[in-house]
Amino acid sequence: MLCESGTMKKAVKRERNKNYYRVLHAPIWIWVFWILPGHLTQALFAHGPDRRHWIWLAIVTAVCAWRAWEGRLPGAEPRPYITHYGEDKTNQWYRVVCYTGAWIDLLVPFSVNLAGLLIRFFTGEWMISTMYVKLYYALLAAIVLATVLNITPRARRSTRGEEAEKGWLYVAIWTVVPTQVAAWAMWRLGKSMSLSVSSLDRLRLATFLAVAGIFFLLGCLGKLPRTRRHSPALDEDTTPGVAVSV
Repeated sequence: MLCESGTMKKAVKRERNKNYYRVLHAPIWIWVFWILPGHLTQALFAHGPDRRHWIWLAIVTAVCAWRAWEGRLPGAEPRPYITHYGEDKTNQWYRVVCYTGAWIDLLVPFSVNLAGLLIRFFTGEWMISTMYVKLYYALLAAIVLATVLNITPRARRSTRGEEAEKGWLYVAIWTVVPTQVAAWAMWRLGKSMSLSVSSLDRLRLATFLAVAGIFFLLGCLGKLPRTRRHSPALDEDTTPGVAVSV
């Protein structure tokens, strides 16, 4: 049925995406799919790029450039696909694939790194390299399964919950990216600190948890850009005559 006033909040005000806007989204998705294979990404950050990374980058770049040219990458469409929040619209397959990949990039390395730091803290063993081969792909499969079961935000079959789901995606981005940067800095700079091995392990774990906790809290409170979340309800900026299925 319709919402009482028959209106929905506009997602965008433009009718077409500018060319530069479309072009700037292609590198984002190139990065998303380039770092998707866990064992390659672990080797990249541990040892730097090798022949495998350049071959995979060339393949990903070619495919993403083609799909962007065809308007089949999120943000690279000629027109915004989602124009109103709350609209019960079929999600396109390319959006499902891309946002599933984005969630994998965000959640899986974060989880593996956290698990590795915890194992190191409690047992003294360093297992992250092994975990990027085994645990990484188990978690990847879990997120793919969540998409199949219509759970993964922004990769669901309908775009009706887009506004809230986009907010949660940005909460994840704001939580994971600064935390991973801080973890990388502690990994690279920690060796130069005059600390015992156990003290350095504790400091690395504390830094990871503190940065993640602060940014997650700020994101949940909607204090960071694009992290505000709303249910598919009406707002002040609405457009009359657009039906909302409930």
